[in-house]
Amino acid sequence: MYKLKTNRSICKRFKVTSNCKLLKRRSCKSHLLQKKSSKRKRKLRRISIVHFNDKGNFISNLPYFN
Repeated sequence: MYKLKTNRSICKRFKVTSNCKLLKRRSCKSHLLQKKSSKRKRKLRRISIVHFNDKGNFISNLPYFN
C-alpha cells in the first residue's frame, strides 16, 4: 500500500493530544484588535478543542497523527 499524504495546513494549525483530541487556536485574534475589549481578547488567547462532530474531517487528513 502506498504512503498517505498528510494535509500540511491542518498539521500546522491543529495539535493532537494523547487522548486523540484536537486543539486549535481561536479565530479573530490576528487583526482589528483596537476595537475589541480587553476581556474579549483575553478570552481569545485560550486554546480550544475541536468539536466532536467535526473531528472526523480533520483526522482523515492527518493519517499518521491519530
